[in-house]
Amino acid sequence: MKLLKILAVMVGAGVIAGAASAQESGTLKKIKETGVITLGVRDSSDPFSYLDDKQSYQGYSIDICMKVVGQVRNSLGMSELKVKMNPVTSATRIPLMANGTIDLECGSTTNNMERQKQVAFAPTTFVTANRILSKKSANIKTLADLKGKSVVSTSGTANLKQLTTLNADQNLGINILTAKDHAEAFLMVETGRAVAWVMDDILLASHAAKSKNPADYEVSKEALSVEPYGIMMRKDDPAFKKAVDTAVANLMRSGDINQIYNKWFMQPIPPKGITLNVPMSDQLKAVIAKPTDSGEPSAYAVVPEAQKAVLKKSKK
Repeated sequence: MKLLKILAVMVGAGVIAGAASAQESGTLKKIKETGVITLGVRDSSDPFSYLDDKQSYQGYSIDICMKVVGQVRNSLGMSELKVKMNPVTSATRIPLMANGTIDLECGSTTNNMERQKQVAFAPTTFVTANRILSKKSANIKTLADLKGKSVVSTSGTANLKQLTTLNADQNLGINILTAKDHAEAFLMVETGRAVAWVMDDILLASHAAKSKNPADYEVSKEALSVEPYGIMMRKDDPAFKKAVDTAVANLMRSGDINQIYNKWFMQPIPPKGITLNVPMSDQLKAVIAKPTDSGEPSAYAVVPEAQKAVLKKSKK
């Protein structure tokens, strides 16, 4: 009996040790051992992640990531945690995540089902749509207006893939050009090398707003898709995902996400002090009320209030 009790204690201790080890496995273990967490950041994804005039990384996604970093540090019982900023592009962000170079990607990355086969996402922190930016003089209103023209999209983005598919499916004959980053894509429209840039509407609006002649550009009313943004991390690391998801959910529950949103979308932002004046969408409000990391566009459909009333009556 004595021997059985000793064995039971040893097994119990082993279980506890195993649980603790699992809790700090993968990315969490790496962070605790090195004292460093590496964020993948963008040079020109305004206002989510970009370099300001002092060559410092700023943005909505970076602010959210820094809140996550603080909670991860506290959960690991660390008094200090060094943050390393590692530049990524649309084309390199997933490979650099997969090979362990970065731990969190803090940019403007769309969460979709295809990408979820390679990486994981925290709950959605922004909802945008794929639209078309052009000069007003080009009179581009819809996808059909791009037929036979040169159009740019950014390399490594879901937008580029969608444009390529639509071009083939609808036999539009668009000459699709690729840019290494968003800054280059806008420049190609600005200089006339492309008639339009297909990208997420918030990024289009941001680049137009900080251009030399903002009034020269317009963004199409026609939306080609819904694009939910999320903080990206490695796949198959449940302990780290749980820590990040909890931190993002806490931001939403506490209301801190509203302050961060207002800072970047409703107030003047560096370096030029431009105010984007983009109120929070109904889709994002719904996500904040009920966080989700879904990559399905249908998860972000908001039922109009009038339709809600009809549905409510029909259930009675």
